[in-house]
Amino acid sequence: MKRFLRMYGVEQKLFFRSPDVILFNLIMPLVTLILITMIAGNKNAADSGLTYLQSSYVALSTVGICCSAFMSIPISIVEYRSQGVLRRMYCSPCSPARLLACDTLASGVMAAISTLILTAAAVIVFGYRMSGNVLVYVAAWLLTMISMFSIGLMVASLCRTTKAMNVATSVLYFPMLLFSGATIPAEVFPAWFQPIAKLMPLGVGIDLLKSVSMGCYDSIAVPVMTLTAIAVICGTIAVKTFRWE
Repeated sequence: MKRFLRMYGVEQKLFFRSPDVILFNLIMPLVTLILITMIAGNKNAADSGLTYLQSSYVALSTVGICCSAFMSIPISIVEYRSQGVLRRMYCSPCSPARLLACDTLASGVMAAISTLILTAAAVIVFGYRMSGNVLVYVAAWLLTMISMFSIGLMVASLCRTTKAMNVATSVLYFPMLLFSGATIPAEVFPAWFQPIAKLMPLGVGIDLLKSVSMGCYDSIAVPVMTLTAIAVICGTIAVKTFRWE
């Protein structure tokens, strides 16, 4: 356990020292929330039953998940593989699986910190209050994170080179960030595009979180089953196809 915590501490420090992680995980969601709230915070977001503040808070709480799942995890794992770190660790007493677990945990912590900062700003500064149960919301958020992380791990397993990984992460990250409703509220999308946004894996998670935040628990069964299926399928593929070198 001491070895794990020591290795985790190193990985977490590397994340905190990364300008990209700080910018996209921590600063961008907060700045976006402030701008949207200042412009249209208390206005109704179309016919969603939410204000722009309520909608934006829920959506932006997944930005940290998006950045960690589709950028941090695949980049770290593929770079470790391409540099031979995993291969050398495989033949040493220090298990490479421990390194991957520490890296994934560090990514999850960054996503959680991003959401906590966002929550503090929304509640303290803008007076946000959630209609639904907070514990249920946390559970839904964790399910969304696990599901998205399974996709990131699958990409890391399937991509053998950094070039392939860069292409795959770009194809996943930017559409998820921009078109799933994570940064731009889905309510402002054209009517014909909104179903497309909700079909994206992260869009499913955001839809689930919005329902939970409103206390509408009768509509969460399908998103929960969808996210669970994604986690199981992608997680299984990640395990079956993973290579240390």
